[in-house]
Amino acid sequence: MRRVKVLVSGRVQGVYFRVFTQNKAKHFAIKGSVRNLPDGRVEIIAEAEHLMIEKFIKWCHKGPVTARVDQLEISDLSSDEALTSFEIK
Repeated sequence: MRRVKVLVSGRVQGVYFRVFTQNKAKHFAIKGSVRNLPDGRVEIIAEAEHLMIEKFIKWCHKGPVTARVDQLEISDLSSDEALTSFEIK
């Protein structure tokens, strides 16, 4: 299992990015959350098998057709608490 934090920059708020992200996370059996940040970025916490995380990150580089992703910042996190679903915060 791998847990990552992904910070997404670009036109990612007001374009249903969080809803599309939740749907894609469910498709890849990813647990975690997605939320808007005050600085205009979106923060994603994602946990799944390594291969599924890689596929999800690849999707995050493009995002939904309504968004424009300029940059991703990816960092690995420790798995200190169990995640049970993928939610929009």
